[in-house]
Amino acid sequence: MKTKTMKAFTFKRYGKSPALGFQNRDYPSIGPDEILVKVYAVGLNPIDNMIPTGIFKPVLHFTLPATLGSDLSGIVIATGSQVTRFKPGDEIFASIFDRGTGSLAEFAVVPENLAAFKPANLNFVQAASLPMVSLTAWQALTERANLQPDQKVFIPAGSGGIGSFAIQLAKHIGAKVGTTTSSVNVEWVSHLGADEVVNYKTQEFENVLSGYDIVLGTVRGDTIEKSIYILKPGGKIISLTGPLDAAFARERHLNIFLRSIFSLMSRKIIRLSKKRSLTYSFLFVRPDGKQLAQISKLLEAEHIIPVIDKVFPFAETKGALDYLAGGHAKGKVVVTIQE
Repeated sequence: MKTKTMKAFTFKRYGKSPALGFQNRDYPSIGPDEILVKVYAVGLNPIDNMIPTGIFKPVLHFTLPATLGSDLSGIVIATGSQVTRFKPGDEIFASIFDRGTGSLAEFAVVPENLAAFKPANLNFVQAASLPMVSLTAWQALTERANLQPDQKVFIPAGSGGIGSFAIQLAKHIGAKVGTTTSSVNVEWVSHLGADEVVNYKTQEFENVLSGYDIVLGTVRGDTIEKSIYILKPGGKIISLTGPLDAAFARERHLNIFLRSIFSLMSRKIIRLSKKRSLTYSFLFVRPDGKQLAQISKLLEAEHIIPVIDKVFPFAETKGALDYLAGGHAKGKVVVTIQE
């Protein structure tokens, strides 16, 4: 009897030549607490380009060849015996990040507790653009930072996928927002809600901004260290891009060697932070269906609006990843799996 297969976008090895491309994979089977989803759209994230390089190999575990992608939207076609919230025909969205499998496939297995009903006012493309960026912003601003009305939060790269969502969430909370962007996007990020916008091509943000309570580290490079100088004593730096710290290693139950490595990686930023009475922490997003359901209410009330830069068909997934890697997307890049 012939095994049923599906098309998936995979990488075969880590490194400079990961052999990205399409493969026929076995049709997935589900466990008792899982749902099988016919995937309609997949939102891409920068980490999708980083995983095949091997940079996260000590932290994220895949069996190669592995399917790429984390975010998805689609229709439930089967449910496990213990699933109670969903039934076949339901439209859902979810992140399956950190599950050892990916979403860039015709079908995906999603644990019930990671899924939420797709916001009724959004299409599949809009819904697929949201899980990772919305959960990251939610966990950083509401859990880790405990952002309060009238506090000031700096969210660099305001026109990017995470920035465009985080600005809107911070404004909904009632905070004041500072950001950076290029001259062509200054008016646009102001429209999203940014109160102070610095054109990074003509100004250094650390020479312009001051009196901030929180920095959300959304870009790689020296921005994190420079952001120390715009924070008030007692301020918080929450980085999404590193350096990784020992607290993260402990949370992941990593071995003593990796704990030591991450401690060394973050030693400088932690030392600089302590000198100015600040705290530094690295945040690694976790999938969470309950939080997505809360975020869905904000989306249905149009307190936050998805920002889509470009949509690619499944056949052009490699081009979509290359476009995202260029670093100039205004909002999210999405791949449509079903027409």
